[in-house]
Amino acid sequence: MTVEAANKRMPGRLDGQSRRLIAVHGMYAAASALSGTFIPVYLWKAKESFASIGWFCMSQYIVSGLLFWLAGKWVKEHNKMIVFRLGIVLSGCFYFTVLMLGPSAYRWVVPIGILDGLALGLFWLSYNIIYFEVTEADNRDRYNGLAGLLGAAAGIIAPWLSGFIITSMRDGVGYRVIFTASLIVLAGAVIGSLGLKNRGPEGHYDWMLPFRQLKERGNPWRRFAIAITTQGIRDSVFMFLVGLTVYVATHTEQKVGNYALITSAVALVSFWLTGRFLKMKQRSGAMLIGVIALSAVILPLFFGITYPMLLVFGIGTALLIPLYMIPMTSTVFDLIGRNEESVRQREELIVLRELALTFGRAIGMTAYLLVLTRTHSPAAITWLLFGVGSMPIIGWIATRHLLNRTAAGEDGFQAAQRKEGAHATHRAIDNGPHWRHASGSAKKAGNRRGRGGAGQA
Repeated sequence: MTVEAANKRMPGRLDGQSRRLIAVHGMYAAASALSGTFIPVYLWKAKESFASIGWFCMSQYIVSGLLFWLAGKWVKEHNKMIVFRLGIVLSGCFYFTVLMLGPSAYRWVVPIGILDGLALGLFWLSYNIIYFEVTEADNRDRYNGLAGLLGAAAGIIAPWLSGFIITSMRDGVGYRVIFTASLIVLAGAVIGSLGLKNRGPEGHYDWMLPFRQLKERGNPWRRFAIAITTQGIRDSVFMFLVGLTVYVATHTEQKVGNYALITSAVALVSFWLTGRFLKMKQRSGAMLIGVIALSAVILPLFFGITYPMLLVFGIGTALLIPLYMIPMTSTVFDLIGRNEESVRQREELIVLRELALTFGRAIGMTAYLLVLTRTHSPAAITWLLFGVGSMPIIGWIATRHLLNRTAAGEDGFQAAQRKEGAHATHRAIDNGPHWRHASGSAKKAGNRRGRGGAGQA
């Protein structure tokens, strides 16, 4: 956000550009909730194979992550709005392709995963840049709370409606209806994006800056890269396996829609309350409660993967996920805006964030493929969910001293860096070779969420 625009609005309030971006994001979320919720179920019904769904997701993650790095140059040096709209259009192409392939889509899981990865990569790269430009540290928590609220609202209505349509129509007609509806909503998102203003290009894209950040001792990005990677590990599996597990346990899309309705209704209230009342100085404590509680709510599944137990897990997750996601997302973007140099490097730093997410998602999907291609037992699914779902605890440990410092701007981070430098040689967490894997790793995004099942949060 420009200085002039920031001065015109009340502190903590959102201006017209940020509200428009929330609206476009809401339509994109609605399209994903309508159809993306049921993509894993659609592929599963065509062929009951955890492996084929895993390879669809893996190809999506790898392509979207690499595209972030490659497309970063265009976004920084040219028109990011073109990339933003192209991402929305390609999302429409993805749903159209699945619609045309029909039940044979399972034979093309890698190509359609690549197409989906292209769409997600372009959309979330440009969205995150625009999001950073239209918000400031004093209204970022409010923006994230409202964006989460709209996402939850879409998750309440759209999956339930889709489940009802699918179960009410035979021979796959329901799937064709919801895929077509997503195309219409995405067209509306493109139209809505026309009112967003493009900030002119600033500087040249530095291909290697993300990796130099990770090599620099005492740089806070080293610790946040660890936290973002653990977020990616969790996201990669939760984004689709939870909704798919609901379908496998109940054998009806309507139950998947009902599950999404209930959990999203809880998330709507939780995101609104957290976004409204969470203070910057409370981020570390809130995230600690969030990561521990999100691990604890998985425990009921050890008593059996039944619909009631999945509801207990889903409601608990929806209630607690804002305590983790809002501090994490807001802090990372505050870190990007901590000084003028970081602001000029925002594209490269967002690429760094996405590479860490992609690396984490590749790890999570590798674990998924190793486990569920060998056994489909409920115990294996539960242990997998618990293992990847507990990873954010490591992220909090890595960043606990930095989460509340972003509000202090450059001075707060300089103090943190001095403390880091004084103790770096004694901390094994900073001495690992995490940065070496980023360039060759396989999202999202996100804040990049990709296309997942019901209750993916």
